[in-house]
Amino acid sequence: MAVSITLSVGRRRRHLRPTMAVALGFLGVIAAGTALLAAPWSSADGTATPLSDALFTAMSATCLTGLITVDTATHWSTAGQVTIMALIQFGGLGFMTMASLMALLVGGRMGLRRRLGATAEGRGLDLGDVAWVVRATVLFTLFVESLVAAALTARFHFEYGYGWGRAAWEGVFHAISGFNNAGFALYTDNVIGFAADAWVLLPLAFALMIGGIGFPVLLEVARRAWARATGRPRRRWSLTARFTLIGTAILVPAGTAMVALGEWDGALGHLGSSPIRLLNAFFAGVSPRTAGFNAVDYADFHPSTLLGTDVLMFIGGGSGGTAGGVKITTAAVLVAAIIAEVRGDDTVVSHRRRLGGRVVRQSLAVLAAGVALVVGSTMAVLILAPQFTSDQVLFEVVSAFATVGLSTGITAQLPVPAQLILVALMFAGRVGPLALATALAARSRGRLYDYPEERPFIG
Repeated sequence: MAVSITLSVGRRRRHLRPTMAVALGFLGVIAAGTALLAAPWSSADGTATPLSDALFTAMSATCLTGLITVDTATHWSTAGQVTIMALIQFGGLGFMTMASLMALLVGGRMGLRRRLGATAEGRGLDLGDVAWVVRATVLFTLFVESLVAAALTARFHFEYGYGWGRAAWEGVFHAISGFNNAGFALYTDNVIGFAADAWVLLPLAFALMIGGIGFPVLLEVARRAWARATGRPRRRWSLTARFTLIGTAILVPAGTAMVALGEWDGALGHLGSSPIRLLNAFFAGVSPRTAGFNAVDYADFHPSTLLGTDVLMFIGGGSGGTAGGVKITTAAVLVAAIIAEVRGDDTVVSHRRRLGGRVVRQSLAVLAAGVALVVGSTMAVLILAPQFTSDQVLFEVVSAFATVGLSTGITAQLPVPAQLILVALMFAGRVGPLALATALAARSRGRLYDYPEERPFIG
């Protein structure tokens, strides 16, 4: 049965689904961010930023993407950069999570409406756990961001000679951008200038991976570790945790190997020593999991490496975290379904657990929606900007849909209509294809009757 939230409007009562509340919440934050970024005080030269650029940046920051049409380092003033950082943090924690936190701080309780909203956004586990999960999510986020910020601040100060104020500011900004998988950087070349510095790239990679795994999985890992340390009985791993951890353990080395093999003498060739090349291959294998930081120029990548990166971006990271894409769990469910079909099994089973038909259909729906959005948007952008190759446009479109932020450098050169397509993709990618469809109108229907079965030819 679908759950709805009842809102009173005058004498009329309207039912608002939790996913719609999340979508509207994000739109409200984006609208506010657009207004702030368009103001003269947000730009470095004191002039008003064009509305299209302000909207694109606000959408990119709130949806944790990282694509830009103006240089973050030179176009925005400190006030503008603080606004971007706040949008990233708000987008990472989630609108409903932040609203729930405010309710907890004020009254110590969380209403049912906010509990439903946080659950719909994918942050919570069970409805009764949402209040605790919100507290833990915020505290864990601040803890990890503080660790990464401290490491980066120390490196910027002692190695690069930044004053403590500048080092702390840039450390905090990049820690928040990294953990939330946003990919915004305070440098014109993103983090290419640190390509040979493992003390910068590795803390960022750590933040990207932790944020991209998803809090529900990290919570399960922590609970199992605590149970083991205290000698208490441990629950078996959930399929979500298994799929996410195993998928991450496969995709990160696979992405690293792909970049190393494809770009060792190409985009990585100028880096010199093998350890530095391997470091950047690893970073380029982690970053497409919806992070957006780049220590090498993706415009120099071979088309085959770009295509492989497209796949990594499209899959994305874990559910309930800051990552985008269709999610590892979706891909894992579909792989399990394919294996079951190849074996001739009547049911889909993974790790001694049966996957219901509805889960498989939902995964197919998410995949189909993602493919449809990417293909349709790629065709539209190619029509609007025929001067760019299909490799470049596909990379840009997948990056926007998966809220990654990697680019071959064509974003700012696209016409405004094409940029607006990317804006829509970023929003759809953040809210989620299936959640977006549900928020806009989908309803579950039940029938008291059924139709005869028929098997059409397949293949």
